[in-house]
Amino acid sequence: MEASQNPSPAVSFQDVSKSFFGVKVLNGVSFEVGRSRITGLVGENGAGKSTLMNLLGGNLRPDSGSLEVLGQPHLPASPEDARAAGIAFVHQELNLFPNLTIAENLFLPAFPLLGNGEPGTRGGSLRLPFIDRSRLAALARGRLAAVGLDRDPATPVGQLSAGERQLVEIARCVDGSAKVVILDEPTTSLSAAECGRLFALLRRMRDDGYALIYISHALGDVLGLCDDLVVLRDGELVGRGPVAGFPQERLVSLMVGRELKRLYPERAERSGAEPPAGGSTPALEVTGLSQPGVTHDITFTLGAGEVLGIAGMMGAGRSELARILFGLDPHSAGEIRLAGKPLRGGPRERIRQGLAFLTEDRRQEGLCMEASIADNMALVTLARHGRTPVRWLDLGGIAEAIRRMREAVRLSPKASDDQAVRTLSGGNQQKVVLGKWLLAEPAVLILDEPTRGIDVGARFEIYQLIHRLADRGTGVLVISSEIEELTGICDRILVLCGGRITAGFRRGEFDRERILAAALPSSRS
Repeated sequence: MEASQNPSPAVSFQDVSKSFFGVKVLNGVSFEVGRSRITGLVGENGAGKSTLMNLLGGNLRPDSGSLEVLGQPHLPASPEDARAAGIAFVHQELNLFPNLTIAENLFLPAFPLLGNGEPGTRGGSLRLPFIDRSRLAALARGRLAAVGLDRDPATPVGQLSAGERQLVEIARCVDGSAKVVILDEPTTSLSAAECGRLFALLRRMRDDGYALIYISHALGDVLGLCDDLVVLRDGELVGRGPVAGFPQERLVSLMVGRELKRLYPERAERSGAEPPAGGSTPALEVTGLSQPGVTHDITFTLGAGEVLGIAGMMGAGRSELARILFGLDPHSAGEIRLAGKPLRGGPRERIRQGLAFLTEDRRQEGLCMEASIADNMALVTLARHGRTPVRWLDLGGIAEAIRRMREAVRLSPKASDDQAVRTLSGGNQQKVVLGKWLLAEPAVLILDEPTRGIDVGARFEIYQLIHRLADRGTGVLVISSEIEELTGICDRILVLCGGRITAGFRRGEFDRERILAAALPSSRS
């Protein structure tokens, strides 16, 4: 694609406002996205980023104000209208079918048909309603080459890594029709190496003339990748301009509306697996835990009141270990003890024994998206609020418990208890999941990527909550792909590689390079 010489911007927002149920989520927002530029769009959860992009992508219409794309008025009635205008949207939750091949996902539903060389039309003399498989494969190979993915187009998407799936999603945009590409948290499931390849691709796309809008809470990535920044806070524009004008301290201050001197709360150093005052039994003991192809002789102890981090690369077995501990997946050997007692049975029984698990995918596994905040929060502990002998629910008791938990996790006061969880920002959704498990008062809480897709202000609040739980004696196991996050909040860190523990570090020994070296396959003995 040739970069246009036209100086007009690729996208222009002029005084755009939008409200939901009487609450204004965008208030007179105006900014431009330049051609052949990568523009970072940042702000806390709920700042209005997704609403803006949904206006551009045809999912919503503004209440007032106007949009232009490539110098033309832009008021799409649907996502199809937006795509026709040159807008491509790569969502955080990828829209791929794992049971279909790469090629089928790339061209669904506009397949090339026999008797016709172009996908999506029914021209040609034969007009046969059959997919031209050879043409489909050839077109798919061209798309994959454009994004640097060396995979057979006939490969089922379910066999791809998270990074490869992300590239497939982007490959759907590089058909020549898209001029503006929106990427919403594209790195949340990627390894460091996959992130590097993605950023190289985005820079090539920029140089080829695409206008890219990059949404992310990973501020280091934003500052290293983007040419320009747009900063939103509470639905209003609070900063815009070249990235050089936004050192990280200023950027964080603009986002949260106050100076945030620390990214992580202070934490006094504790000795590893140290029990709380007056106690001697560890919260969790894992001995010789093995499952062929998944984990190998995993042994560790989590102290009551300790925050223990699990580091490792993608595929190291971190999430698999958490699923085994929670009873979702089996293990062939080893023992798990909770507060000195063997942990057996499935998830329901383990919840009763005092174990809680916040999964990596909050939308698919942690929340009932169409249900209300109150229903989601009460889900785990409903049985505790049954009145004898007929077990009628104590609705007043439930409401009071939810009120206290909302305050504890600092859920947005704008959100009502009967509001559907799907309408909340990512940070507030995560707080609902945390509140659900904290109402159960677990002895051990497992957190898998607890701040994925969450802004810097909400992260700090979640970190504080983790420390408050530990200070009350809860053992907290934190799995994270961000080494900085683990070193910022944990008392100890264990490193997994190939399903084995390869190293362990206490707070005073934390060193990013040593942790990363232990996580690499070449470091295994």
